[in-house]
Order: sequence, then structure tokens, then C-alpha cells
Amino acid sequence: MALVPCQVLRVAILLSYCSILCNYKAIEMPSHQTYGGSWKFLTFIDLTCFGKEYFLFTDFSVSAPNDFSHWLLTSAEVALLIKTKPPHCQVIQAVFFGICVLTDLSSLLTRGSGSQEQERQLKKLISLRDWMLAVLAFPVGIFVVAVFWIIYAYDREMIYPKLLDNFIPGWLNHGMHTTVLPFILIEMRTSHHAYPSRSSGLAAICTFSVGYILWVCWVHHVTGMWVYPFLEHIGPGARILFFGSTTILMNFLYLLGEVLNSYIWDTQRSMEEEKEKPKLE
Repeated sequence: MALVPCQVLRVAILLSYCSILCNYKAIEMPSHQTYGGSWKFLTFIDLTCFGKEYFLFTDFSVSAPNDFSHWLLTSAEVALLIKTKPPHCQVIQAVFFGICVLTDLSSLLTRGSGSQEQERQLKKLISLRDWMLAVLAFPVGIFVVAVFWIIYAYDREMIYPKLLDNFIPGWLNHGMHTTVLPFILIEMRTSHHAYPSRSSGLAAICTFSVGYILWVCWVHHVTGMWVYPFLEHIGPGARILFFGSTTILMNFLYLLGEVLNSYIWDTQRSMEEEKEKPKLE
């Protein structure tokens, strides 16, 4: 028996995401009107923030260390610097855990009711929850955590410039870029999730990946600037290779989630069968 019921864990995780969102929203940062707003950033889509991002081409002053004075030559350069740090806090993850909590509440309310309609609606919720974990919450969440920290370790200025430490405390950065991984693994370990067919799952994650890539290209077409500054410094062929690699990685993470889910629950089933054998004998 689990020390903490999975339903309680889900509520706690959902509340923690809401807390991160509120704390991030409370940070005082320069305002913006940039095209596409926060929805340009994958981390925003994975994690969300309801309002404060940073602007392009609006004059403002930023209190920054002397080391970063070379970034403050123009407002556009300031925007380019800050824009490398995607705003975070929760769309996919918060919505997913919201659906998990709603499923738990629905299950509690329909228990023993005997209503076929309620049972049918509950099955739909469970199917939606499982589909969202398989296609969005797990692969996108793991992608954001892995890519953020790999690039951060290589050169943090490419993804999360040191200047942002003046605005965002370290604990909040980890809340946005680190806790996604343990939270999604806890959910996968505490509740069984039925994955869709592999073909439909891969088709869905490819559709999401290609859709996001097209959106990034459209933002560049309209504004003349890439959402992620490193794309400015590579050629068209390298960009195509990068976008293709990103799509392949997302597909790999989908398959990883499928394998991990099967391993966890096949092992669990085997352990339960082993416990049942002495009773039968």
C-alpha cells in the first residue's frame, strides 16, 4: 500500500504548479507586445505563464551586472537576450494534472452509483488522461527538461542568461525546469496508463512537433527574428537538420514512455502474481 494515495499526490502536484505559476506571474519584468507572445516558446506550451514575458523593440532599462553591459546596447538586443529564456509555468502539465484530479473526483462520485452514463463519461476522462500523458505530458515534459539542462550545461547564455537571475530566483527556475521530470515519473509509477496504438501515438506527436516547428518559422517570417537566438547563427540546412532531429527525439521520447510504462506495470503485475501464488497453494 502506498504511503500517500496517488489522488493526494496529484492534488499536491497540481497545487505546486499553480504556486509556481503565481510566483512567476508576480515577478516584475519589462512589459512586451511581441508577436505571438509567450506561445512562441515550447516551455511555455509545456509549462505556461499567463502574462509576463519580455519585449522586443520597446525601450526600457534593466539593472544588470557590468558583465552584461554589452547586451544593453539597444532594446532589441536586450529583448534578444531575455527572449532566450522561455516563460514557464503550466499548460500541458497543469492541464494534464487537472484532468487527473478531475478523473479522481469523477471516479469517487460515480462509485456505486450504477449509472451507465456516468461510467461511460468516466471512461472518456480516463482515456483522455492516458492519451495526454502518452502523447504530450511525458514526451514534451522530458524534452523540455533534458534540452534545457543540456544547453544550460554547455552554455547557459544560449538558453537562460545569467542576467535573468536578477528577476527569477533559483528555486523558481528549478520549479519550472526540473520538477516536471519527477512529477511525471511519480504519476506514471502510481497509476497505470493505457497507451494508444503506436501508429496513432507517433502520428499525434509528429503532428504536434511539426505544428510547433511551423509556428516558429511563421514567427520568424512575420518578425524577422528567430524565437531561439542560436537559430540565427546556423544556416538553412543546419536548421532543417535541427528541426528534423527535434521531431525524431520527440518520437523517441514517446517510445521511451511507452516502454517505461509497460516495464513498470508488467513488473508490478508479476510481483502481485508472485504474492498470490502462496495463497493459492
